[in-house]
Amino acid sequence: MPADQSRLHADVTFLTNLHPARNCHNLQSLNKAADYIKGCFEKLRGKVSEQAFTADGRRYRNIIASFGPPEAERIIVGAHYDVCGDQPGADDNASAVAGLLETARLLHLKNPVLKHRIDFVAYPNEEPPYFATEHMGSAVHAKALHANKVKVRAMLCYEMIGYFSDEPGSQHFPNDALAKLYPSTGNFIIVVGKSGQEAFTQRVQQLMKPHAGTLDVQRINLPESMGLAGLSDHRNYWRYGYDAVMINDTSFLRNPHYHQKTDTIDTLDFPRMARVVNGVFGALLDL
Repeated sequence: MPADQSRLHADVTFLTNLHPARNCHNLQSLNKAADYIKGCFEKLRGKVSEQAFTADGRRYRNIIASFGPPEAERIIVGAHYDVCGDQPGADDNASAVAGLLETARLLHLKNPVLKHRIDFVAYPNEEPPYFATEHMGSAVHAKALHANKVKVRAMLCYEMIGYFSDEPGSQHFPNDALAKLYPSTGNFIIVVGKSGQEAFTQRVQQLMKPHAGTLDVQRINLPESMGLAGLSDHRNYWRYGYDAVMINDTSFLRNPHYHQKTDTIDTLDFPRMARVVNGVFGALLDL
């Protein structure tokens, strides 16, 4: 039961066509995105809820769909639905929201018996000015889990999963040491974790591989101090000792449209995006 490219395309189309851009200041557009995500979740068999919070006098919403035994150990799958500034945000981060929604749909359609509770969470405020602050939607969510003593088995963060290139030299790196270890063509997906998480990162990679078809699934662990390891919502789960990784197309190290008005739907590779989702869905069932 593979991911449906037409559904992925429809999700990205909706989100990238919101005007003004769905950033933290344009609450009407941001709430339209949240309502769309909630509406998609409500078509599925999971329990849908909201986690509202306030930042600088504005009300924001995490949208959550829960599947499986309510009191069981929990797996979190997350993606942020806001954009940085005034841009459509096709890869960053409509691609990831589409991946989140499609993963939930596959769980609904397959309807496996779940040992763990799986929560799909869509967050606002990942982008500046709230990045790395307590007002990130994921920071609010992770803090509440910890406060309520919830047992979290794993957190998987979808972050930019739609941009791929078969051009030689299209993949860039922050230093020569890493360039020697990874492909120089930007046609792979990578599981990103922090140093000390090597076993968990490898497990997610190995569980994704059999389900991702021809897509190359790489992995990397970097020190938190380097910065690159924690460039999305998974960072907020590390704070409480939860295993968390980012599923990523390497962002600005590959995609020239990062945080630009040119981050449009026509730059995305939906067949490969679908393979990413298939890989994550397969991993999710075996974690």
